[in-house]
Amino acid sequence: MYTVLYVDDEQHLLDLAKIFLERSPEFSVITQTSARAALDSPLIAACDVIVSDYQMPEMDGLAFLKAVQNITLHPVHRSRA
Repeated sequence: MYTVLYVDDEQHLLDLAKIFLERSPEFSVITQTSARAALDSPLIAACDVIVSDYQMPEMDGLAFLKAVQNITLHPVHRSRA
C-alpha cells in the first residue's frame, strides 16, 4: 500500500481526490489544507508520495516541496503536468 499526502487549500479537491484514489486498495490518502499543517504533521515522514497544489495562501507548492526535502530523506521529484 502507498500512502499519499495531498496538500491543497481547496477542501473539495482534497475530498474528490481522496475518494477517487482510495477506490484502489493500493492507496491510502492523507489530506491537509495548508502546507504549514502538512509540515507540522508527524505523518509526513511516512508518506510515499506527496502531491501539492502550486498556488496556496501562506506557502506555494514549490516552497512546500523544498521544505519537505529539508526534513525528509526522500528525493523530491517535480512534475510540470
